[in-house]
Amino acid sequence: METKQVLVVRKDLKMHKGKIAAQCAHASMSFITRRLQDNIALKPEQQHWLNTSFAKICVYVESEEELFAIFNAARAAGIEVHLITDSGRTAFHGVATNTCLALGPDDCDKIDKISGHLKLL
Repeated sequence: METKQVLVVRKDLKMHKGKIAAQCAHASMSFITRRLQDNIALKPEQQHWLNTSFAKICVYVESEEELFAIFNAARAAGIEVHLITDSGRTAFHGVATNTCLALGPDDCDKIDKISGHLKLL
């Protein structure tokens, strides 16, 4: 079994590299922290990911609408998805802004059906 997590970033926001890195870290960590907080068991694919490569792929979309299209498609496919909304304290002029999301971790083939067409960041 091959597993991965895909991080999808909004390119239209023109975030600097450090902000992108922080937002992607929030998205990736959201998966495990939510499980720990709510004491939710890992699915086999998630356990495999944690026990092996921690593979992460960073891709981008051009708009919030495209981000939500990926979000909705992932949920419809049964893929765990975590949307990150920045509080706006250090960027975005104090406005809460949807910046990125994490798909999975899950089976690579399952995730590729949702995000395989997106370009690498």
